[in-house]
Amino acid sequence: MRDGRARLDPLTLALLFVLWAGLSVFVLYPLARLLAVVFAADGGVSIENLAKVFRNTYTRKALVNSLVLAAAVAVSGTFWGYLFAYSATRIPLPRAFRLFLRGVVILPFVSPPFTSSIALTLALGPGGMLLRLFHVPDLNLYGFPGTWIAETLTYFPIAFLALSAILEAMDPNLEEAAASLGGSRWRAFRTVTLPLSVPGIASSFLLLFGASLTDFATPLVMAGHAFPVLTTQAYLQITGMYDLRGGAAISFVLLLPALAVYLLQQAWVERRSHVTRTGRGGPRSAPRGAGRLAGILVLSAVSAMTLFILFLYSIIFLGSFVKVWGVDHSLTLKNYAYVFTVGLKAVRDTVLVALAATVFGTVVAVATGFLSARREVPFRRTLGFISLLNYILPGTVVGIAYVVAFNSGPLVLTGTMTILVALCVFRYDAVGIRSTAASLRQIDPSLEEASLSLGASRKRTFFRITLPLVAPAVAGGARYLFVVSMTAISATVFLVSVRWSLLTVRILECVTELLFAEAAAFSVVLVLIVFAASGVILLLVRLFAPHVLSDARRS
Repeated sequence: MRDGRARLDPLTLALLFVLWAGLSVFVLYPLARLLAVVFAADGGVSIENLAKVFRNTYTRKALVNSLVLAAAVAVSGTFWGYLFAYSATRIPLPRAFRLFLRGVVILPFVSPPFTSSIALTLALGPGGMLLRLFHVPDLNLYGFPGTWIAETLTYFPIAFLALSAILEAMDPNLEEAAASLGGSRWRAFRTVTLPLSVPGIASSFLLLFGASLTDFATPLVMAGHAFPVLTTQAYLQITGMYDLRGGAAISFVLLLPALAVYLLQQAWVERRSHVTRTGRGGPRSAPRGAGRLAGILVLSAVSAMTLFILFLYSIIFLGSFVKVWGVDHSLTLKNYAYVFTVGLKAVRDTVLVALAATVFGTVVAVATGFLSARREVPFRRTLGFISLLNYILPGTVVGIAYVVAFNSGPLVLTGTMTILVALCVFRYDAVGIRSTAASLRQIDPSLEEASLSLGASRKRTFFRITLPLVAPAVAGGARYLFVVSMTAISATVFLVSVRWSLLTVRILECVTELLFAEAAAFSVVLVLIVFAASGVILLLVRLFAPHVLSDARRS
């Protein structure tokens, strides 16, 4: 294969230098400074800071609570994710309803991370809409119950995406074969469908366990002092106790189980193999649906959850138009006036940071993906792992590491736009890098070789041949990067300043001050911006790579 893999041309060397420099400064250096703060003592190395963490009864309780909550969310989120995935792939439903279900599931991905917490508070908290509607006394929603419900609503879509992919890839002929041998539909599900779903179920469990373990926003709103978790303890240790060393030590304790979960998930994906498609010819059966009774039960549960999710989001929307939630429900536009006057700076700053992160992150993703897929560069696996490192680690850990690294020393960036953009790029660009590299590997290098043989330069070949073919993957990574840059909170909360504020931090401030109507208005504006930006990105792909999209639809 003559694709230039063995030759490191000047452009490749320049890209490698820039990428390694960026990863060294914004990934390795902050983590090294964090480790130094945790383990350095009296000019030497000591574990005393970690020992203090484990001697503290409240912190030990937070560790246990974090693990228990993560396990509970992983179980409930995987359960609901499987029900939604089964409904979308195995129950005969109108196409419009399937699309509707998927649209509802996507809502948490384009919302601030504590949207579920705000909605639950407005619905079931003191003076909540549901409680007033049914004349129910106030419930104690805060603590474990509210945090568990809110995180389940936030993260079960991850399980849905993982499990629906497994069920869609499953060969329906296997289920038909089980049924043709005299088995009932329940038996076919129990002996074929469910066992073949085990890899997806296990992967989903680990993904949700890690997501809950590293969640910061939901526990900060819902957990309270009665149910401490490590993420909020690290934050409060720094912002409340002004103990940076103690907060860094707590975040390091959080790092260990989070990294272990990631490694387990990767090992499971690599070692488990459930082959259901052999490549042999023959017609594929339509997916075998559930039995009538089972289908009714599953669809009823899914419909109830869907209505509940829509109800919660409608509360957010309606709550943004009332004067004082729970006290005065008179309709008003003052909350939006507040957003576009007092909060306008946060709106502007967030959009600027997200746009800058998307532009720079897309360039980094294309460059890294190109090196990974088209060049045999030294330490390629190491480069790939380091580019994933900030994405793997909890946001609290990364945020504290950036504070430690860039608040003093040779490179002071705290309080600037640069540190916010760098955090978003080097934490969330992993998705764009992977999708771009995967798309490049699907392109036959002979297409580029043909262009070069006809006299086109490498630059012209890249921009006229390669880039249009990977445009959908690049756009998907850019859209993801913009969304998470708009909705990030766990890491960026440590880096905002008077000069640069963010919408998610303003929402958090409103919630902690019990200004729920203003928080709802900020949330609605944020979601609308995200939807509008996603539409613009898709439109740009349609304009600049229309043939790729048409080919994708036909395939």
